[in-house]
Amino acid sequence: MAPHPAVQAFIDLSAGAIGGAACVFSGQPLDTAKVKMQTFPNLYRGFIHCFSATYKQVGLRGLYQGTSPALVANIAENSVLFMSYGFCQQVIRFTAGLHNDAVLSDVQKACAGSVASIFSSLVLCPTELVKCRLQAMYEMEASGKIAKSQNTVWSVVKSIMKNEGPQGFFQGLTTTIAREVPGYFCFFGAYELCRTTFADNMKCEKDDIGVAPIMFSGGFGGACLWLIVYPFDCVKSRIQVMSMTGKQDGFCKTFMTITRTEGVRALYSGLTPTMVRTFPANGALFLGYEASRKLMMEKFDC
Repeated sequence: MAPHPAVQAFIDLSAGAIGGAACVFSGQPLDTAKVKMQTFPNLYRGFIHCFSATYKQVGLRGLYQGTSPALVANIAENSVLFMSYGFCQQVIRFTAGLHNDAVLSDVQKACAGSVASIFSSLVLCPTELVKCRLQAMYEMEASGKIAKSQNTVWSVVKSIMKNEGPQGFFQGLTTTIAREVPGYFCFFGAYELCRTTFADNMKCEKDDIGVAPIMFSGGFGGACLWLIVYPFDCVKSRIQVMSMTGKQDGFCKTFMTITRTEGVRALYSGLTPTMVRTFPANGALFLGYEASRKLMMEKFDC
């Protein structure tokens, strides 16, 4: 029997928060390398060079720069994402004339995830802006683009409020939504398709496939997402970091400027650490989500 909508929303929100936290703790250093390479593609020869250079310059702390806002961003994003995902599934059931307990197809779930990502973008953009600026702060100061300042979450927040106002927190929102909508269609679609394949081969329900298949399915979904939307993410990072120096062009102008002056290859700078990160990080995300959701559903006797 389906739970009360308010209870279901609470379960999805809480499970999403747990999954988001697991995602950050398992992949933050690789995310830092990704943002640095996206923003300064000519500064590093590759992923290993970026990783080692950051460690030499700032130490281990440098690889975890922006962890606090990343934690807030991922918990907020995934809480809203999975709560909206559950709600959007109900909307699809209603529009398709299905019962509240009806099992949706993988494509229908992909559509639900795609629409849900619009809502999560609204909470993700401000926190990811702070995270990206913190992660690229050393390079911005070293290149002389900005004056040396305190590299703390609060100092970045105060700077944005003082120089750009509240709307400054939404720099790159259009690009974030443009990245999330197709990205999460692929993300949830690939995840559910992979789980279905495991369940068919193992002759069991999708919820009973076990830890390793869930983590692999999550990693596969993440890999599909990033391969499709990576250029959008690169443009978003560039807009959010470079807006520290003043008003930054929008998505289309920034995209054209990068391709014209740096080539198409620059749009894929940092893809290696992203793909290395995607399996442990997204595997942990879905494992945290599925395990905690299943536990809470049992506790509420749903």
